[in-house]
Amino acid sequence: MVTFEPGARTAWHTHPLGQTLIVTSGRGWIQQSGRERQQIVAGDIVSIPAGVKHWHGATATTGMTHIALQESLDSKNVDWLEQVTDQQYTGP
Repeated sequence: MVTFEPGARTAWHTHPLGQTLIVTSGRGWIQQSGRERQQIVAGDIVSIPAGVKHWHGATATTGMTHIALQESLDSKNVDWLEQVTDQQYTGP
């Protein structure tokens, strides 16, 4: 379970076997590389395919908590990449 304060977000990252997010409270954002960011809210379940570059976090004004499910491949469950820029976070 991960809780993000308003404005908090992950860096871009991938998971070798994919990831499932179950949003348990609040409101947030998720964005997959090459796609527009999407709002996520309590009750949403989001599946990110294996190897897809993405980020997720809270909105600027509302915190968000989610359960993150991912498996390891060769003892690795995430590859952290570059930070999400403010422009990427705030969207178009």
